Amino acid sequence: QVQLVESGGGLVQAGGSLRLSCAASGRTLSMAWFRQAPGKEREFVAAIGLNGYNTNYADFVKARFTISRDSAKNTMYLQMNSLKPEDTAVYYCAESNRVSVPVSSKQYEYTNWGQGTQVTVSS
Repeated sequence: QVQLVESGGGLVQAGGSLRLSCAASGRTLSMAWFRQAPGKEREFVAAIGLNGYNTNYADFVKARFTISRDSAKNTMYLQMNSLKPEDTAVYYCAESNRVSVPVSSKQYEYTNWGQGTQVTVSS
């Protein structure tokens, strides 16, 4: 099974930016970012297909976050701008072997998960 390792989390002030990375140990198909805030259920953030052009975003991150991938490096990224305190959460990357257009936002279709990276946005 492909191993997924997230990095890039940290503490940032509101309005700041962070770039998360998810390094995969092998080739992946559909990939996504999810997040889980304290006391809340894990939710979809963004997803990207193999070609990098098939993307899908949660409404609450559109125009602030950008998902991308470098297939040559087996790495996915999440550029997060204009961060808000409500973006504070553990961010997880996940992999699905399903291919769809648009790429899926459904958690149950993602069967391989990383350990998560903490993002904290201070007000």
